Amino acid sequence: MTNERFAEPCEPSCPIQPNQNIPAPSAVAPGGPQALAPPGSSTSGGAVPTHHSPYDLRRKSPSHHDGPGPSTSAATAGSPTSPATPTAPAQGYTAAMLPARKRPRRTCSASYESCTNTAAHYLQYELPDEVLLTIFNYLLEQDLCRVSQVCKRFQAIANDTEIWKRLYQSVYEYDLPLFNPAPCRFEFVSPEESELANPWKESFRQLYRGIHVRFGYQDITFKGRNLVYFNTVQGALDYADERSGSNSTTGSVSGSCSNHSTEAPSQGALIFLHAGTYRGEFLVIDSDIALIGAAPGNVAESVILERESESTVMFVEGAKNAYAGHLTLKFSPDVTSTVPHHKHYCLEVGENCSPTIDHCIIRSTSVVGAAVCVSGVGANPVIRHCDISDCENVGLYVTDYAQGTYEDNEISRNALAGIWVKNYANPIMRRNHIHHGRDVGIFTFDNGLGYFEANDIHNNRIAGFEVKAGANPTVVHCEIHHGQTGGIYVHENGLGQFIDNKIHSNNFAGVWITSNSNPTIRRNEIYNGHQGGVYIFGEGRGLIEHNNIYGNALAGIQIRTNSDPIVRHNKIHHGQHGGIYVHEKGQGLIEENEVYANTLAGVWITTGSTPVLRRNRIHSGKQVGVYFYDNGHGKLEDNDIFNHLYSGVQIRTGSNPVIRGNKIWGGQNGGVLVYNGGLGLLEQNEIFDNAMAGVWIKTDSNPTLKRNKIFDGRDGGICIFNGGKGILEENDIFRNAQAGVLISTQSHPILRRNRIFDGLAAGVEITNNATATLEFNQIFNNRFGGLCLASGVQPIVRGNKIFNNQDAVEKAVANGQCLYKISSYTSFPMHDFYRCQTCNTTDRNAICVNCIKTCHAGHDVEFIRHDRFFCDCGAGTLTNQCQLQGEPTQDTDTLYDSAAPMESHTLMVN
Repeated sequence: MTNERFAEPCEPSCPIQPNQNIPAPSAVAPGGPQALAPPGSSTSGGAVPTHHSPYDLRRKSPSHHDGPGPSTSAATAGSPTSPATPTAPAQGYTAAMLPARKRPRRTCSASYESCTNTAAHYLQYELPDEVLLTIFNYLLEQDLCRVSQVCKRFQAIANDTEIWKRLYQSVYEYDLPLFNPAPCRFEFVSPEESELANPWKESFRQLYRGIHVRFGYQDITFKGRNLVYFNTVQGALDYADERSGSNSTTGSVSGSCSNHSTEAPSQGALIFLHAGTYRGEFLVIDSDIALIGAAPGNVAESVILERESESTVMFVEGAKNAYAGHLTLKFSPDVTSTVPHHKHYCLEVGENCSPTIDHCIIRSTSVVGAAVCVSGVGANPVIRHCDISDCENVGLYVTDYAQGTYEDNEISRNALAGIWVKNYANPIMRRNHIHHGRDVGIFTFDNGLGYFEANDIHNNRIAGFEVKAGANPTVVHCEIHHGQTGGIYVHENGLGQFIDNKIHSNNFAGVWITSNSNPTIRRNEIYNGHQGGVYIFGEGRGLIEHNNIYGNALAGIQIRTNSDPIVRHNKIHHGQHGGIYVHEKGQGLIEENEVYANTLAGVWITTGSTPVLRRNRIHSGKQVGVYFYDNGHGKLEDNDIFNHLYSGVQIRTGSNPVIRGNKIWGGQNGGVLVYNGGLGLLEQNEIFDNAMAGVWIKTDSNPTLKRNKIFDGRDGGICIFNGGKGILEENDIFRNAQAGVLISTQSHPILRRNRIFDGLAAGVEITNNATATLEFNQIFNNRFGGLCLASGVQPIVRGNKIFNNQDAVEKAVANGQCLYKISSYTSFPMHDFYRCQTCNTTDRNAICVNCIKTCHAGHDVEFIRHDRFFCDCGAGTLTNQCQLQGEPTQDTDTLYDSAAPMESHTLMVN
């Protein structure tokens, strides 16, 4: 044997001469038998120490023998044999004639022959493996380790996994091997997933230092086993304290399975609590003890610690690396008891200690306090994989500067909050499942802090996450959903950062912010709320940034009652109601958002509100883009507002916004509609490509339009009617399909220094008892004419320049053409309007002068007035065929005037 191999737990009993054949070594997995060598044995490379067998198998050589028998290398269990050349036949039989399962003898030198016929030789080399396995099954772990030192064959058989599984389960009762790879870490590993050849044996070795609490075992001793048993947990704790003080040992006698002659310096005593209910023991842990349940099946359900007063388990200063795992902890106060007690916790972690609580079930029926309380400076536990549920008060309470890491816990169905964090406590909470609470899911208040990551918070009766009174948590990558009220509720000066969360399907708003609170809501998905997405009220503030807000039943963001948030870079879309709703003196800076595809208005501003909207893209809504009503004010600056089914912007009922520098286009009902007493300053906007008028002003509205560009409209530029007013100054109005400015029905605007040009109809038309003040305007290059006035219209005209208009109407009349030739049924040129009594035309029919002369010559005709209309004779809607026009077209009676705009029917929501 060379000193290059690893040390083995045992050596052959007889000396082996040089150059002799030796037994083939069996396959031994790393961490296998050699790891279970007794104290003093080597487990690293180097010279192999000589171990004497615990059995006296050496015999004196007989005075004579029958000669050397045949021999081969020893075959070990699970190893191939390595035959050696026999030195001589043995009295008529050979190795091939040996009985089945016998191990052929090895060839020995003369000095070795004395050993070959002894009982030791028979036991080591000829006794069948099955017999040895049966014998070894009767041994306990210490004797099994000792016998493995006899020889390599014994070592291989003593390493049998089934033997060690039976031993392991008789001592620890677990269904799987449990490993202790580091302080405060205990992990069950399936044998199939383990890389060890014998995981049961390695687990046995790692756990052998433990003290056992197993009722009825305290007075039982086991030959071949060095374990300590107690009937009570306190007895085991006292023993561990005494042993620590005297530096005594346990589980480490010579030949045992443990390598530890004393406790590992980084770990305290290990105490196993076997199945049962332990009542009334007051456990205060102030050292690095490890307390772990031991039972088959679901371990924690079978090992129960229960008390009726004080705390069931307390960790106090000194418990730096303590551990409690796989236990059920119950606090069940007797409600009929008259004995007062000041503790109302099941598990309590105090100052300057950092235990690990792992895979525990924690229950409390106390209606005060909490199931778990972590309190004080230096309180820094690890609580993981625990079930804190069905408690009659708070589940987990972290307070008074405490910290700790809380991971993968189940916290559910508690009467009050699942988690309380207050008074500068700053825990880390990851991957917890917090649900179906009868109150809020997580409640941070009174300056509580905390880092909350990847938690699943749902189906709580109040909010999923509540922040109050100066609390400032950080909440990232959580899912907060199906709250019976809201998702996140920040109030009474609450703060907090809510980043990259999914907030959805809550009965009320996904996020509520109120009463001077100022959280940061960033990069969240806020969707499918049964009411709104983000609701800011009661002087709330907040930074609402880079969120995706969609599919909510009410407004994506609602701002009211003097609230003043910053709302930017969000996507607010596909709401079943509107996008952003600002009302009841709401404020806010709303910038660079994309608001689109909402069922009602993209943005509503009402009832004294004054938000500032800058650089937003507001588009593709099913009603209005931005809707000011009932004294809605504020600023709308540099926004892109387009492709709405109704108008891009509507202003009504006393609203007086500043609308500056926007692009308003693609509206199916026009660009801007001001009506019912609306006001507003529209300045330096580009209003173009709208299906109806670029700007509508009606019903006593009086806005101011300055320096806007209103162009390429598919209808008119500006349409003022039904008593509309307004001041129009220095606007460029051009290339519109209908009149640049149409003024009708008792309206009286002021047009000053505007340029109205390149229109496909008239420049300015005034009709139907309207009037206007026109000063210093330039009206040029319009197709039908510059300024067209209906009968009876007498505007105030001063200093205008009307030039280079195409005057297509006058030219058509002069050329004897039907006016329908130049207008079809889409335009309304202003000219003389006749009716034919002979053809019995209705009040809505109009006939141009050339058709009267030609098509209705000799008829009884009547001049009505000079006004804007198209010719019904040329349109083919009369009984006689027009002689000046081609084939008749559709009836266009309803298009006598520009179609009136649709007014929004956006619902009012309190």
